[in-house]
Amino acid sequence: MKLSPTLLGSSLFTLATASLLTSSLALAEGKTYKVGAAVYGLKGQFMQNWVRELKQHPAVKDGTVQITVFDGNYDALTQNNQIETMVTQRYDAIIFVPIDTKAGVGAVARAQESDIPVIASNTKVASASVPYVGNDDVEGGRLQAQAMVDQLKGQGNLVIIQGPIGQSAQIDREKGEMEVLKQHPQIKVIEMKTANWSRAEALSLTEDWLNAHPNGGISGIIAQNDDMALGALQALKSRGLSPAQVPVTSIDGMPDAIQAAKKGEITTFLQDAQAQSQGALDVALRTLSGKDYTPRSVIWERYAKDLPWADGSARQYILPWVPVNASNADELYQQVAGNK
Repeated sequence: MKLSPTLLGSSLFTLATASLLTSSLALAEGKTYKVGAAVYGLKGQFMQNWVRELKQHPAVKDGTVQITVFDGNYDALTQNNQIETMVTQRYDAIIFVPIDTKAGVGAVARAQESDIPVIASNTKVASASVPYVGNDDVEGGRLQAQAMVDQLKGQGNLVIIQGPIGQSAQIDREKGEMEVLKQHPQIKVIEMKTANWSRAEALSLTEDWLNAHPNGGISGIIAQNDDMALGALQALKSRGLSPAQVPVTSIDGMPDAIQAAKKGEITTFLQDAQAQSQGALDVALRTLSGKDYTPRSVIWERYAKDLPWADGSARQYILPWVPVNASNADELYQQVAGNK
C-alpha cells in the first residue's frame, strides 16, 4: 500500500516522536545524580563510618549517584556556605547532618526554593519540611540514663559530657537523660559540659573533674557519644579507677566502644550509621525519581519491621537503638567495622 504524503508525514512525525521519547527515557534511566553530603565534621569515628557506608550504597557504587562529601569542621557558618555552594552548582539533592539544629534553616530553605531536596540524617534540622532518617535521640538519652541509674542503684554523684551545644543530638539526648534522672532525686548531676564529640576533649575534661572531685566524688559518667565515653574511660584508667567503681554510659556503638562494652568497660547503644546514610540517600533518590523508585540499600530488609519503606514519602524514618552486650558484640563489631 502506498501512503499519501499527508499520512506519510504523519507516520514519520509519530516515529520521530516515539524515537525522541525513547531516547529521553534512556537518558533518564542513565542519569547520574549529583548529591552532596554536608556533614558536621569528620574527626569522630561515627561520622567516618557514616561517610564510608554512604559511599557503599549500590547507587554510588554503580555510578548512578556521584557523591561529594563536605566536611563542616564543626562550624555552622561553614556548613551554610557549603549548602550555598551546592545550590549555586545545582546539585540534585543534599543530605544534611547539621552541627546546629537551627542555624541551617535559612540555607536549607534556599535549597528547597531552588527545587533541590534536602534530607536530614543522624541529626535534625529545625524545619518540619525536611525529612529525617535517624534515631530518636530523646529515647537514646533515656536508655543511657536508665542504664546509669541501674548501675548506681539510684544514688550517687553524676557528671554529663555533652555533645556540641545546639545540635539536635545534644538537645534531645539531654532531654531524655533528664527525664529519667529527675525520677531519681538521690542522683545529683554535679558537672555538665561539652566535649564536642571529641575523645581528646573528653579525656581532658574528665581529668579536670577528677581533680575537682577527688576520693570518689564522681560516681558515674554519662557521655553523649562513644568517642567522649572512651576519652572519659581513658582518664579513669589513668587514675587507677575501674568501670565497676565509676561506670560510663554512652551512645553510638562504634567499633572501639563495642570492644569496650564486650569487656564490660562501658555501656553503649548502637545507632546504625549505614542505615542512616544509605537510608537518607534512598529517600533522596525517591524524591528525585518518583514514587516508583525501589530502595536499593540492604537496610530496609534489616529493619523491615521497624522501618517500613511504604512509598518512601514519610517525613521521618526512625531507627531502633540496639543495646550492645557480650552476646551480640562480635556480630555488631563486624557490621560497623564494614566487614558485613
